[in-house]
Amino acid sequence: MKQESSYDERYAAEEYYWGAKPSAICQRVLQLLPPERPLSLLDIGCGEGRNAVYFARNGYGVTAFDLSAAGVAKTERLAEMAEAPITVLQADMNEHRLGQDFDILFSTGVFHLIPRTLREEIFGHYKQHTNLGGLNVFSVFVRKPFIGKAPDSDPGAEPWLSGELLTPYHDWKIEYCTEEIFDCMSGGIPHQHAMSRMIARKV
Repeated sequence: MKQESSYDERYAAEEYYWGAKPSAICQRVLQLLPPERPLSLLDIGCGEGRNAVYFARNGYGVTAFDLSAAGVAKTERLAEMAEAPITVLQADMNEHRLGQDFDILFSTGVFHLIPRTLREEIFGHYKQHTNLGGLNVFSVFVRKPFIGKAPDSDPGAEPWLSGELLTPYHDWKIEYCTEEIFDCMSGGIPHQHAMSRMIARKV
């Protein structure tokens, strides 16, 4: 039986909740590991598909999943419009475990929904299922005392701390790491987020 997601209502509208423009970090992936040979990429918590479709259009073999059935449907629709082949499935990242290895694991803005008690196990699993020379490209919301709670924040969310995302990757090569504060209009109400972004390579 398929699970329901709190994002189904957000994604039900015709317009794209997060927009259709890919995250800025996607360009860095193309620079660090361009698809000069067949490369497999997994988008974890793909939302409405903006990043997955970007990667597929640029030549990666893309698999993507999200808990939201509405998000999966919009990802498929966006991929069809872009003529970008993608394998999309509905799955909960807290329960779904990978059955194959990937060259790139990508995720942005969803790992605050992984309980702290599961993070060590899940990140160990993701590292194990990354091919040698491959990348883990992750962006996570971080807690800052001077930034208020977002109006569309997720119940039960556990934001990360500054620098915490690097800890599971102490034995990998860190290709890129930054922390930024940006304005957001998700939900139609202006607010801010702090986000840590990291690209780590398995060597």
